[in-house]
Amino acid sequence: MPSAEETTVHQDQSVVAPTRRDSVAAAGSELIGGPVGRWAWLGSSRLTPVRVVALVALGMFALGLAQKMPCYDWAWFRGTSSQYTHACYSDIPHLYLGRGFADGRIPYFDQLSGDMDYLEYPVLTGLFMQVASWFTPSGGTLIHREQVYWLVNAGMLTVCAAVIAVCTARTHRRRPWDALLVALAPAFVLTATINWDLLAVALTAAAMLMWSRGRNLAFGILIGLATAAKLYPVLLLGPLLVLCWRAGKYRAYGAAVLGAAGAWLVVNLPVMLLAPEGWKKFYAFSQERQVDFGSFWLIITQRTGSGFKVGTVNTYATLLMLLACAGIGALALMAPRRPRFAQLAFLVVAAFILTNKVYSPQYVLWLVPLAALARPRWRDFLIWQACEVMYYLGIWMYLAYTSSGDAHKGLPTEGYQLAIAIHLAGTLYLCALVVRDALLPERDGVRTDGSDDPSGGVLDGAPDVFVLGDAARPGPREDRSGPWTEVEWGRPSEDA
Repeated sequence: MPSAEETTVHQDQSVVAPTRRDSVAAAGSELIGGPVGRWAWLGSSRLTPVRVVALVALGMFALGLAQKMPCYDWAWFRGTSSQYTHACYSDIPHLYLGRGFADGRIPYFDQLSGDMDYLEYPVLTGLFMQVASWFTPSGGTLIHREQVYWLVNAGMLTVCAAVIAVCTARTHRRRPWDALLVALAPAFVLTATINWDLLAVALTAAAMLMWSRGRNLAFGILIGLATAAKLYPVLLLGPLLVLCWRAGKYRAYGAAVLGAAGAWLVVNLPVMLLAPEGWKKFYAFSQERQVDFGSFWLIITQRTGSGFKVGTVNTYATLLMLLACAGIGALALMAPRRPRFAQLAFLVVAAFILTNKVYSPQYVLWLVPLAALARPRWRDFLIWQACEVMYYLGIWMYLAYTSSGDAHKGLPTEGYQLAIAIHLAGTLYLCALVVRDALLPERDGVRTDGSDDPSGGVLDGAPDVFVLGDAARPGPREDRSGPWTEVEWGRPSEDA
């Protein structure tokens, strides 16, 4: 497999230019000279698409770091509400002290004395936090050490951002420019250093790349590692199961599951055995956590004035998620043409975000690379991003309002509820478009050039062996003698 830098001129000419197919991309390209011309000699520059995407991502990440400077200089350390009014809050410097890193405590093994008895993050994220603390000097004032700890983490997260951009650019071989959606996403820039989510997002993006290349075991290993950093990546194994069922790719799926389980165990088992109380804190905290910011559960709680019991919310949220997964599974098996893996991956993660009892602003990072692969349309992507930016500003202004005492500087409760509703509406809007593309594959921008599933790996171009509904109607040459009859994907129904 040639590297991106070694791509020949002939191969570059097959690259899809979004400025020729997307009116918003064409209009935006006027800033750099306009859409690519018919006679453009692509591939003649050392600035390949992947390199351009990586450089843009790093440049935008740097702007995100600059946006945090008011907090870095003083707002994290001098008053509570100022870090909210400047919209530059980050967990990183606060948890340096609050989770014992400043005191040299070892995550999961050493008990804490604050509001948490143990670190409430998965093991691989805890290791990431610990490594950053090793590079933080032990001398100097606490404020200086917190600043250095944030800088070290920011440097490590910069690597994660570059990995995400490059992997997304290379997942769809002929559509590297779609990764500019990730590199230029405003919500990505604003939320990248709030927490440590970029580690799991980078591992998931690398896993998507491996699957697209047919490296099923490597995909599973990376998903297992990503799940050891954040819980959501394991959700991708659900839609992949249904797609492999429809295509009869059981061995590929089995390799992915074994790789994921093995990698997760390698990371978790030592801590699970040696520090069981600390290890299970993340899972216990997830179950015990009350209804929190960003969820529709919070709107209901605030509007009705009556809170839900934690167990009740957990049960209802789980049921809603299972219903959403059932719908995604039905879509995978009944769509006239097998949906693309990226489409269903986006839908299942979005369903988790929409039904969960908390939505921290950095959770948008989970969806950005998947959205770029699932529906690479600039207009719809930017509409969704606008909704997320409004939510990003809304939560900080709401916290400024609640933390400013009688001054009440910021956004009142009703305004914050509107911000939550905007976030929910934006995510549902993009979900609806992805579902429409799956049901009407001729409207899927990725498939307009005749492609099947560029990120599908073994699924790409594979015939179906099991479908439901109209897609299962037999053609004249099909043998219907067995329950696993092979059918052609994308064949028009008899009524067409």
